[in-house]
Amino acid sequence: MHAPHPAPADETLRTALAGLLDGLPPRQAARAVERLIANYRGRTPTDAPVLRDRSDVAAYAAYRMPATFEAVRAALAAFRARVPDWTPASHIDIGGGTGAASWAVAAAWPDGGHTTTVLDWAEPALALGRELAGQADSEALRGARWQRRAIGDGLALPDPTDLVTVSYVLGELTEADRHAVVDEAARTARAVVLVEPGTPDGFARVREARDRFTAAGLTLVAPCPHGAACPIEPGADWCHFAARVSRSSLHRQVKGGSLPYEDEKFSYVAAVRFPAAPAPSRVTRHPQIRKGQVLLDLCTADEGLTRRTVTKRQGPLYRAARDTVWGDSWPPAED
Repeated sequence: MHAPHPAPADETLRTALAGLLDGLPPRQAARAVERLIANYRGRTPTDAPVLRDRSDVAAYAAYRMPATFEAVRAALAAFRARVPDWTPASHIDIGGGTGAASWAVAAAWPDGGHTTTVLDWAEPALALGRELAGQADSEALRGARWQRRAIGDGLALPDPTDLVTVSYVLGELTEADRHAVVDEAARTARAVVLVEPGTPDGFARVREARDRFTAAGLTLVAPCPHGAACPIEPGADWCHFAARVSRSSLHRQVKGGSLPYEDEKFSYVAAVRFPAAPAPSRVTRHPQIRKGQVLLDLCTADEGLTRRTVTKRQGPLYRAARDTVWGDSWPPAED
């Protein structure tokens, strides 16, 4: 008999998260999430945890982990498209909390073979992350190390580390700690993928990290098509993308509405310290499909921000443009 195929990481994660809320009254979970949304991101020094106990962590994880997982998974997919033959042997998740990014790494490389270490200052988050990972099919997750560590100046990572992820972390740090974390990731990582909320502030932090990565000698591979100065005028616009997230009953309780999904907006940058090439250009907005033509807003290596019109006369390229989505590289044949 053939061994059963392991369940996809997203399904396993959803099942594990649903179990967290067993016995926790729905209104209590919703109130905890509302409080944490108001206070958690960007306003709390790292020595004063807002996630006070297991019920806090469980509610917040059930609410936020699916969105973080999908955003990091989307960033990793864009990264892997540029380095399809590369596989990490070691992974460190800085400020990983309950481990959403580590689940995304396990989904990106499902055959395992890599070790994962999650670093975070909040012991309740690490404990819950370890509990959730114990239910995973991935050997890398089940065997992950969960280490309490101050995230900021003084953070020291093993050198070298193949892959470092930093997701939804920088907004919680002071400027000095933010620079220290980014610089340490750049120093030790063969590849680093950094993800922040898809807001103007989140993009500003990603842009700052992008500049520090290039200054440290890393090569940008996604989403940027080049390592020169970002062509976006600061304050006028921001670079972000979207990942579709299935909404749980807890999401609907907190946010209202009846749609079974929502789109998580995120900004990201991926950089490497080995030979690799970025995409020639990146689709930065939803393509506009009109009669006989598709309008693509692109960030390009040679022309900066530009708009391309692909017409029906262009045959295969037009058909490819109709299938292209926000965040894809262009032209598709280059992937």
